[in-house]
Parts: sequence; structure tokens; C-alpha cells
Amino acid sequence: MANAFKVLTRDVAPASAGTPETIYTVQSGSTIVVLGLTLANVHNAQVTASVTLVSTTAHTGQTTNTTAHLIKDAAIPAGSTLSVLDGKVNLNVGDIVKVDCSVADKVSVILSYMEQT
Repeated sequence: MANAFKVLTRDVAPASAGTPETIYTVQSGSTIVVLGLTLANVHNAQVTASVTLVSTTAHTGQTTNTTAHLIKDAAIPAGSTLSVLDGKVNLNVGDIVKVDCSVADKVSVILSYMEQT
């Protein structure tokens, strides 16, 4: 199993407020360990932001995963940054990380992760 450290960035997201933008989808043959997720407010006023994990992974003897919030409606002052994670999050094939903001195109996103293939 090969491990590769990677980073994914979005200068601004989402394209439309209230419509979460897909930041990352785990591809077939991969498992992802999210190491960090940072949101920066690039607007001249406070915004609120949410990050969701959309997962339908089913584990033996467990119920199927559903969509869960990593953070919901967190206030980010103008010019400030928010670190979303306190620890690591494991993602399986097909899992999706989405970001939403109260104002379109006003949050910048950095996702750092380790990909196992």
C-alpha cells in the first residue's frame, strides 16, 4: 500500500451560497486520511461556513453512514481563518467533502491529506 501526502486548494467556494460545493471525492482504490482542513474568509465582512462529509459507506454489522457535519454555520470574521479539524478523519471510496458559505465565493479552502492506494 503506497502513501502519498497531498494538498487540495480552492481559491473561493462555494459558487452559490446555500449550495455546498464538492471539494473532494475519494476515488476507487483509495483511502484518505484528512490531516487538516482550513477555511479562510476572503470577504470584507463576517461569514458563516459549514463543512459536511457525505458518506454512504456500509461496514459489516454496522448501519450505513449518512451525511454528517464536520462544522456547521461557524462564524468566521473578515480576514480570519478557521481550522476545522481537531484530529484526523478517515474517508473511504465514494466519500465526499463539501463546503458551504453564507456568501458565494467568499471562503478559501485548504485540504491536506494522506492518500493510501
